[in-house]
Amino acid sequence: MKIAGVAKGVLMRVGSALAFSMMATVAKLTHGYPIGQIVFFRSLFALVVLVFWLRSRGEFPHAIRTHRPLGHLGRGLAGTCGMFSYFLAVALLPLPDVTAIGYLAPLLVVALAALVLDETVRAYRWGAVIIGFLGVIVMVGEHLGEGSGSRLGALAAVSCATFAAVATIQTRRLALSEYTGAIVFYFSALTTLFGFLLMTAAYVWPVNAPLADFIQDQKWVTPDWYDLFRLIAIGLLGGVGQIWLTDCVRYAEASVIAPFDYTSIIWAVMLGYIFFNEKPTVAILIGSAVVIASGLFVLWRERQLKLIRKRPIGR
Repeated sequence: MKIAGVAKGVLMRVGSALAFSMMATVAKLTHGYPIGQIVFFRSLFALVVLVFWLRSRGEFPHAIRTHRPLGHLGRGLAGTCGMFSYFLAVALLPLPDVTAIGYLAPLLVVALAALVLDETVRAYRWGAVIIGFLGVIVMVGEHLGEGSGSRLGALAAVSCATFAAVATIQTRRLALSEYTGAIVFYFSALTTLFGFLLMTAAYVWPVNAPLADFIQDQKWVTPDWYDLFRLIAIGLLGGVGQIWLTDCVRYAEASVIAPFDYTSIIWAVMLGYIFFNEKPTVAILIGSAVVIASGLFVLWRERQLKLIRKRPIGR
């Protein structure tokens, strides 16, 4: 593996973390718009970026052909729920808190892989998952004694990590037979559709029906030109981040570049302080350190097991 290629993969992974952090910052600056509308713009303009990327590689439209539409539908539902939870958490919590709690997702993937995919997960990795959960409890516990908005934000952040893990497991299933371009395309297309349906449901949903208050809050709000620019920027940043995150594994092994995803906490702290004067608390710093250490141990352990499996017999 060439060093230049590895460096490019690492830079793309770091760049994707920065792009997603900038996306969250812009979303937090965009006040007064329903979460469903933000999800709609995030997905629609990410889809535009994706189509241009696929065309530049000569992979459109054949790369989006699929034989598993129901599999994409399942991933799209999980992704929509995760995205909705994410933007809700961003609106209610400091950026470093949302980012740190989100590190729960890779640990949940380990647990779900054992339960859903029948992957062998040994005691070391189960121990890392349990320790990581304790770190999340430290972070979430800080918000439980605060106002209802902070508690809802913490719940949304945990929900986002959970749905992200479910989406990752479904992606692993789809990757066995589907192009990467198809997986990303249908994810963005379906989240765009679900965001649109959520916005338009308010116009036909009976006022005395279940969830009426929630649905009514998702009505379309016409943005001015400045907010329209910011809503579009959310989608473009999300699209660029998604492409870099997807494409970086072409240049280096996932186990090499995955740890650099944790640079997102650096960007979140910097952007949170610059734009919102947010400072991570001691509980967030300790909890995130525990979760990051657990995640890095899982990555190290998986790499060691992979090396053991490749080792020739007799050595």
